[in-house]
Amino acid sequence: MKFLLAALLIACALPASAANHSVSIKGMKFSPASLNVAAGDTITFTNGDMMPHTASGSAFDTGNIAPGKSKKVTISAAGAHVYRCKLHPSMKGKVTAK
Repeated sequence: MKFLLAALLIACALPASAANHSVSIKGMKFSPASLNVAAGDTITFTNGDMMPHTASGSAFDTGNIAPGKSKKVTISAAGAHVYRCKLHPSMKGKVTAK
């Protein structure tokens, strides 16, 4: 009985595994434009346009993403993180991490 209780306490104390999310870049837009994640989650940005783009903000910066390529970022801090394409500033998105 003590072993079972100890195992249950350890299992509850372990952090949940991080999730993976996807954002596509197509037609000069991020889709989805708004995304809810948990701190520690990973986002993969995939460029489906014929020109390079970035996903850049104060919390992360993918650098240039070539057409047909992807880049991953990990959201390390909770909060609302607004990002834009440095090459096309009208393109914007938001990641909200809890």
